[in-house]
Amino acid sequence: MFESAELGHKISKEVYKKELPNLREALLDAQLDLLQSARFPVIILLAGVDCAGKGETMNLLHEWMDPRHIESHAQRELTDEERERPPMWRYWRDLPPKGKIGIFIGSWYSAPLVDNVHGRTKNAELDQQLDRIIRFETMLCNEGALILKFWLHLSEDQQKKRLKKLEKDPKTSWRIKESDWKNYKQYDRFRLVSERMLRTTSTPEAPWIIVEGADDRYRSLSIGKALLDALRRRLDAPETPQASEPLPPLFSSIDGLQILQTLDMTKKVIKKKYDDELEILQGRLNLLSRHKDFDRISVVVLFEGNDAAGKGGSIRRITQALDARAYRIIPIAAPSEEERAQPYLWRFWRHLPRRGRFAIFDRSWYGRVLVERVEGFCSQTDWMRAYSEINDFEEQMVRNHTVVAKFWLAITQDEQLKRFKEREKIGFKRFKITEEDWRNREKWPLYEQAVCDMIDRTSTEIAPWTLVEANDKNHARIKVLKTLCSQIEQALAKL
Repeated sequence: MFESAELGHKISKEVYKKELPNLREALLDAQLDLLQSARFPVIILLAGVDCAGKGETMNLLHEWMDPRHIESHAQRELTDEERERPPMWRYWRDLPPKGKIGIFIGSWYSAPLVDNVHGRTKNAELDQQLDRIIRFETMLCNEGALILKFWLHLSEDQQKKRLKKLEKDPKTSWRIKESDWKNYKQYDRFRLVSERMLRTTSTPEAPWIIVEGADDRYRSLSIGKALLDALRRRLDAPETPQASEPLPPLFSSIDGLQILQTLDMTKKVIKKKYDDELEILQGRLNLLSRHKDFDRISVVVLFEGNDAAGKGGSIRRITQALDARAYRIIPIAAPSEEERAQPYLWRFWRHLPRRGRFAIFDRSWYGRVLVERVEGFCSQTDWMRAYSEINDFEEQMVRNHTVVAKFWLAITQDEQLKRFKEREKIGFKRFKITEEDWRNREKWPLYEQAVCDMIDRTSTEIAPWTLVEANDKNHARIKVLKTLCSQIEQALAKL
């Protein structure tokens, strides 16, 4: 795979000087077109052999283009904040918005590669990690991103010469550490694992571009021209609707029976029993939040449900039991302009809590397969692929010791109508009812089908849905608290 990058490619100084002005001008023009159109983001990954010129390439791209619209990120030691969240959180946080260019030295490939080279992970685990990366990049491409992955290569002899040259020069000696020479001694192993990684993750949507890094001028022109070509092809192509992909059929039971119809909506908890159980459960939740091992987990609680089903009331019964410094409530409404410029899940990734904290979502990432599906705010292709993207998202949380508690609060149409009318009569509740709420009632069967499809496809063994019969608010609040306490206890027991 690397043979063509060990041929000794060179560009003369004269050729370089002749071609560079035109290349820089064309790159600036393309960058301006990208900025003005704001159609898609550009993600550039610079990876490869140590001393192959990754840092120099990043600096050159900043020099050749307008640095105000380039966001650069170099691989660094994990901060405490990053260690307490899923590994991909640091990269989601740094994704460039539409119209901007993001450059990553290192990236989501670095840890899987290094860990396998040094024997900290087996090949099977590496393959699993690479499979997750492929799904991540596919999702980004489906969201419109242009991903350019450059592997800067050096032969073993070339790397040795480069290390000695940098070490000898007082101006660059600081760049060479003892770890660089240790890595060099593992060159053959590094090359073997790298080839496996590139072969596995070079996809039609995001292929690897291998560039020989021994000659600075060759490397710089090669990457600059590849970037320009990719930008121009994408910018000059007509903006066509997303091609529809073959979709699996949406299966509905032939007898018409759906899971929501099996709920016993007559369940009630009398006031006296409710008061007693509420006190016990809130105390139980408070003790769990102060458990000696609670700082080793985090908790994400999300509420979905019919309008007026009592999500806010259930949230308040949870927060009453917690230290206000230990939780955040994230209300989800229509996305802002900043959020529209990012992949769909970005707005949720950035709110994931640190260890020892709660994040409570009033509505959530399930909006894509609920309101966006029913109201036609996204294509069928988008919401159909969202099921697997959501499952991946939740799996990453759970793998990072996050409790994911998902509640669907269900009420009947008659009960909803009763609550709507009550809200209109009470001054301090009137803000809760809108014209949109009334319109949604007309689409009740469509929402019901969307909910059932959602449960079928995203209620997993690691992040199951809890369906809450919410016609009686007392019953709903008790069931939510019981379930949440139980899930936290199970997570703590596994530590």
